[in-house]
Amino acid sequence: MELTSDRLRICFRIAFASAAGLLISKLMNWNFGVFFTVYPMLLLGMVPVLNRFITLQFIGSSLVTSLEIMVLPGLLHNWPPAFTIIVFCLFLGRFMLMAKGPLMLFGASGCVSLSIMLHFSSYEHFDLADMAMSNITASVLAVALAYIAYAFLPNKEAPVARALPAKSDNMIRHQALLGAIVATLSFTVFQTLDLVDSLSAQAATVLVLFPMSFMGAVQSGRQRCVGTLLGCALGLLTQLFLYSHYHNLVLLGLSFWLCVMVFARLHVKEGAPGVGFAGLTTVGILFGQYVSAEHDLVYSALYRMSSMTLAIMITLCCVYLVHKLLNLFPSTRHEIIG
Repeated sequence: MELTSDRLRICFRIAFASAAGLLISKLMNWNFGVFFTVYPMLLLGMVPVLNRFITLQFIGSSLVTSLEIMVLPGLLHNWPPAFTIIVFCLFLGRFMLMAKGPLMLFGASGCVSLSIMLHFSSYEHFDLADMAMSNITASVLAVALAYIAYAFLPNKEAPVARALPAKSDNMIRHQALLGAIVATLSFTVFQTLDLVDSLSAQAATVLVLFPMSFMGAVQSGRQRCVGTLLGCALGLLTQLFLYSHYHNLVLLGLSFWLCVMVFARLHVKEGAPGVGFAGLTTVGILFGQYVSAEHDLVYSALYRMSSMTLAIMITLCCVYLVHKLLNLFPSTRHEIIG
């Protein structure tokens, strides 16, 4: 897709908001920096416009998810089966919204934040109240930075609204159940195993479900693998450039901005979430969550290359099996795989 002036402005908006989120979180010494880098990418990279309806969806999703994560683990932590059923219902509601369309951003951002927060809540050394407040703060900050970016870099032409595809009730049920079942399986695995450093793998298992079909998940999984590998490689190259100066916020912010610009350009040229968007979220997670004054990103990048690839392969196998299972029932039947 041709890189027009408006598409270039999208790149600059994503890079500005994400880099500003990173620097503000580091200056304020806020925890869970991944929220502050990834949320602007979701808000500015997934929807072509910014208005009150989009803003309410994004912040509303954050408020609901934060309330859920504050209440549910404390109430149901000692009853894993009940907790798992509730998590399934939460994912089902969000994937149902995504399948129907108008509240897609509410569902998509909720799936991402819920999966991340459930992952962190598995470990006692993470403060749930701090995590919930960081989630809300990051969402409000992302919206504020997005409005600033649009104020300084407005579109020259009005974006064309994408028509929602017509879907049967069977397809909506199939897509919602497919996403919810596989996301819940991912939650169960990451609850059972000690995978505290596998945030990228956890997020990848949910992001590949966004097409909500088997063939879409296969394509998304392949693109996410390539994007993650490229993101980790660029992160390592950036670390080589920074060497021992990764604690310098000016150099760190500039390096992150350049990384985001590279993948934002690829993202807008693809025209839909693919390799570019996978690379964006990868560098967002690496810089936001794992770079600090005491730690560089070398180990995190190398670990992510292997863990994410394995996680996506297992997720795609689960998607295939669940897809075939749902096609056995008339009320959830979708296309049949040959």
